[in-house]
Amino acid sequence: MALKLVSRKLGSKFLPMLSSTSPLHSHATSFGFKHVREEEKSQLVGNVFSSVASNYDLMNDLMSGGLHRLWKDRLVSMLNPFPGMKHLDVAGGTGDVAFRILDGISSIKRRANQDPINDHLQEETQIHVCDINPNMLNVGRKRATERGLGEDKSLIWVEGDAEALSFEDNTMDGYTIAFGIRNVTHIEKVLAEAYRVLKHGGRFLCLELSHVEVPVFKELTLHHLSCSKNVPFSCRYDYYSFSVIPAVGELVAGDRDSYQYLVESIRRFPPQEKFASMIADAGFQKVEYENLVGGVVAIHSGLKI
Repeated sequence: MALKLVSRKLGSKFLPMLSSTSPLHSHATSFGFKHVREEEKSQLVGNVFSSVASNYDLMNDLMSGGLHRLWKDRLVSMLNPFPGMKHLDVAGGTGDVAFRILDGISSIKRRANQDPINDHLQEETQIHVCDINPNMLNVGRKRATERGLGEDKSLIWVEGDAEALSFEDNTMDGYTIAFGIRNVTHIEKVLAEAYRVLKHGGRFLCLELSHVEVPVFKELTLHHLSCSKNVPFSCRYDYYSFSVIPAVGELVAGDRDSYQYLVESIRRFPPQEKFASMIADAGFQKVEYENLVGGVVAIHSGLKI
């Protein structure tokens, strides 16, 4: 499947784009399509990821047809990792992004022909993997051991909350969060914390399932979806999301409800333009986003200047 790339730069005068069909702040009080008290959401989300942790990678492959691997490759290539960097990967418990960052740094080291300076920088590299869910972190540690990285001091596993990080101000060269920010209670707090811990010149990168940027016809029925070859992609995508993904979750992981929530959480997440404006409001400059697969996912970025 080809990737359709779209990048839009947002100036300092960018105005939030409001939509009557996009609840911009409901994410702070929603659990999928349900409204819950803020203090309940963290526990509910935690239960979801404790349930799916052991099947997380398999389900990602099944749900995306393996494309999530390419999306994460793209995220890390935009980060441009380097030996000696201090990086924070949030909601990255399984290690998928962190392993890619380390692979990128190792590749740079090999190209440098084992330069002693780079050897020193390699030792100084710190990739902090922060996740609020201990079960996801356990999956990551196990995978690190399987990859021969169990004793790698560059990998640092941290149980922590994206809304209240334990790291000091201005300490990180980079910050990534992949498929995690839509599950938090307060997106604004996560962005503020990302800005706080990044050094000046540090880069924020967020990979997230997003909104397909083609017209949506809401009145299409299941009969139309099954009989018409001209159904818009957005409608076929909605049918796949709400009918197929939960069913696969039930079949493979024995957990339909968790995957129903994950699908609903995508629809509750702000559209690309709105989320970009939130990143800019947090203080980041040179904010832009890149759509992949027509907006099924998007990579947002910003710089702390």
